[in-house]
Amino acid sequence: MESVEEIAARVLAAHDEGTTIDRIVDTNPGFDVATAYKVSSAVVGMRRARGERPVGWKIGYTNRAVQQHYGVLHPIWGRMYDTTVSAVNTGNVPRASLKHLSEPRIEPEIVLHFARTPEPAMDLAQMAACVDAVGHGFEIVTSIFRDWRGSAADSIAGGSLHGRYLHGRWLPADKGRDWVSALAAAEVVLLRNGVAVDQGRGANALDGPVQALSHFVRALAEVSGERVLPGEIVTTGTLTQAHRVAPGETWTTKVSGLPLDGMALRFR
Repeated sequence: MESVEEIAARVLAAHDEGTTIDRIVDTNPGFDVATAYKVSSAVVGMRRARGERPVGWKIGYTNRAVQQHYGVLHPIWGRMYDTTVSAVNTGNVPRASLKHLSEPRIEPEIVLHFARTPEPAMDLAQMAACVDAVGHGFEIVTSIFRDWRGSAADSIAGGSLHGRYLHGRWLPADKGRDWVSALAAAEVVLLRNGVAVDQGRGANALDGPVQALSHFVRALAEVSGERVLPGEIVTTGTLTQAHRVAPGETWTTKVSGLPLDGMALRFR
């Protein structure tokens, strides 16, 4: 069986080159979720060593329909970096490159920005009070395992499918709003080249973005003892199915229920 460091080096090389590799569980009998998070942590260390800075976390597989489709029946998580997260101007149609992203798909998501650290013992209202801004964006997810056939352990080791995250302006999380309910009720329509292809709502992400955050904070503390730090962001999972994307396509969203700008991206 390969060492954690050897697997991490293979994973990072696949991301850098935009290539796919064999499933780790097929080449390393006994490879499990616990070991996968060790590989994920090793990849974070390698990225740090070459100058990349973690800026937050992505939670994956919070949408139950997506869980069933891919056969991963519990949420997973991974790091995002200053090299993979970008703010975009929602007043025009920015271009985004798919270079070095294997088998890319698009997911409309809600993102949270933190002023304080959410703790595992907090209830939902207390978790929400740690958030000082909310946003909307596209995660471009990627699979380094051919045909998206990675197991839960493979997906975790592979960075929990994170490729890029592009978001619009931040909406201040004022204290006069019930953010637990408001985020769960927010709705989005996803369009490709102007034609609606899917729609979803915040509740699709594990009953709501704050609920997804709560699950993540507890699981993260249990697995590694880590915490979400002030200034970090957390993406809370796709509100729709994940859809394949290709160069030349323009993808947009329309958001209702919250005063958040829709997103627009044209891929090249």
